[in-house]
Amino acid sequence: MFLCLTFWCRAVIQLKKICNKLKIKFDQKVSSLSEADLDKIRDELKNYQIEGDLRRDINFNIKRLMDLGCYRGIRHRKGLPLRGQRTKTNARTRKGPRKPIRA
Repeated sequence: MFLCLTFWCRAVIQLKKICNKLKIKFDQKVSSLSEADLDKIRDELKNYQIEGDLRRDINFNIKRLMDLGCYRGIRHRKGLPLRGQRTKTNARTRKGPRKPIRA
């Protein structure tokens, strides 16, 4: 597996910065890295939020918005787009499949 696909972080750019700082090729396979390189990567990743910690923080921020009852929190709760997109004709991905009207 490639190094760029191994970690779940905010952006691929963040991983590129880490690799550039450690002078490791970004598109290199993890199996081809030496143990010293892996130790350097582990030490550097301790300074960043990745994987479960990052997911927990993102979910906590969304829950906080919903508890506050602000506009973005209400839109999260209803499952609608948050940033001003139109919903009359688009937003099917966010709203889900059409539901039939029952009489």
